[in-house]
Amino acid sequence: MAKIYSQQNDISFGLLRLLFHDCFIKGCDASVFLDDSNGNKNHSVERQATPNKTLRGINEIDMIKEELENACPGVVSCADTLALATRDAVVLAGGPFYPIFTGRRDSTQSYFDEAMDEIPKPNDNITQTLFLFSRRGFDERETVNLLGAHNVGKISCDFIRDRLTDFSGTGQPDASVDPNFLNELRLACQDSSSTDHDGTVASMASREMGNSSSAMIFQGLSSSVPSGARFDNHYYQNLLKGRGLLFVDQQLMADENTARFVAVYASDDGTTFRRDFSRSMVKMSNLGVLTGTLGQVRNKCSFPIRQS
Repeated sequence: MAKIYSQQNDISFGLLRLLFHDCFIKGCDASVFLDDSNGNKNHSVERQATPNKTLRGINEIDMIKEELENACPGVVSCADTLALATRDAVVLAGGPFYPIFTGRRDSTQSYFDEAMDEIPKPNDNITQTLFLFSRRGFDERETVNLLGAHNVGKISCDFIRDRLTDFSGTGQPDASVDPNFLNELRLACQDSSSTDHDGTVASMASREMGNSSSAMIFQGLSSSVPSGARFDNHYYQNLLKGRGLLFVDQQLMADENTARFVAVYASDDGTTFRRDFSRSMVKMSNLGVLTGTLGQVRNKCSFPIRQS
């Protein structure tokens, strides 16, 4: 992971998102990796679900898994590989260390329909978000805490474009966005015609958002934090100012209880957020794990082992 992180320091967010999308659907069982649902070619797999089409980190986990198979064949599951690699990526990004229990096994099937319906969306309101997290056993504080993972990474302008111009079909921008931040985002997400073919974002975006590798992507979750730069509580400080990047983020201020936890996490040097994030990630990484004789240890993460 240290080698991978040295080459792409935004991999931490990619793996956090990959772990979340895996664990949120039927537990941490590496079902999100499958290209083939146990021989059923007519059944769509999780990777094909809309929320999963932009997932990153799968190739990196495949590379790590290949080395593990060379060292100790059939011992370390893809689910364990993802959980351990994500924890190390968080630490490399300056986040907190947390213990990872091992012994997970891999699912033999994938869950396309569940991934389409049950992964929280960027435009979900606070009621929808709390409902989906509560079904996995997370309370309001844990939900606010886990969304703090958005403090690192990069995101496509496509996820927020409607907030800037035509929010919920109103023809107006999202009123919850700070006006100055709205102008910054509009500049950063200018029409692709204003960028060169190689995807260099217009100068303001490069200066304020950090250099980007895609015309439709800017870095960081605040106007001045480049991708992977800090693992701290600036996410919550931005929410208090109306500078939440995604609608689902800013919606944490729309509920009295979640807004209270935002204020708690924003109020110190990040110690409270980091402590709680460690606990939340232990809980997340243990959701619905397969152990014992359940599941299998795949040789390759993309394909289940054929049952004789």
